[in-house]
Amino acid sequence: MTKPVILIPARMASTRLPGKPLADIAGSAMIVQVWRRAVEAGIGPVVVAVDDPAIADAVRAAGGDAVMTRTDHESGSDRIYEAIGHVDPNGDYDVVVNVQGDLPTLDPALIRRAIAPLADPAVDIATLAAEITRPEERANPNVVKVVGSPLGPDLLRALYFTRATAPHGDGPLYHHIGLYAYRRAALDRFVVLAPSTLERREKLEQLRALEAGMRIDVAIVDTVPLGVDTPEDLERARQILGG
Repeated sequence: MTKPVILIPARMASTRLPGKPLADIAGSAMIVQVWRRAVEAGIGPVVVAVDDPAIADAVRAAGGDAVMTRTDHESGSDRIYEAIGHVDPNGDYDVVVNVQGDLPTLDPALIRRAIAPLADPAVDIATLAAEITRPEERANPNVVKVVGSPLGPDLLRALYFTRATAPHGDGPLYHHIGLYAYRRAALDRFVVLAPSTLERREKLEQLRALEAGMRIDVAIVDTVPLGVDTPEDLERARQILGG
């Protein structure tokens, strides 16, 4: 049995969409919409890890929990690591789920699915992917692919993550979804590792874990959630959520 806590990293700075966490979607800040989806998953407490008091205020006004973190973190995993130290210093929660703060239309079922691979005690980190169905995504370097060995009809053991079109030959390609469930001990180990060679080359942080010998299993799901990175994405999210 695992005891998860969901952490949502959110930072105010955004090159393409400044102030993104507070962007209005259907009458609520985007970060509040993400917090609601995480609560609806029903797997454990939800805390937003923020770098700006305005984001914390928005979350708390909606009835949520928020914790302040440093402004200089280079990644969401670094931010949630600081946050879990504030939220759970005694280590009561053994699984930390990292839900990105720009997924306002996220299906809560995907969060529940993300922790399922941790039923195998050999798995250090669990994540998600969906089969690529649009031909233009196969060669798009912004669509990260996971290459893995099948463990079942909807489960892979990750061997590599890449921006290239891989693997070669006939068969499905899988679009990685950046939602992670870490065993607490795996997160502790991961954040003290130095950036790895392949991580730097591909600009994919999860390769650091693979190069260190950590096991990442990938649950296959049907859809890729909408990540809000541009004004066009924001408008689409507003249409989906009706505001």
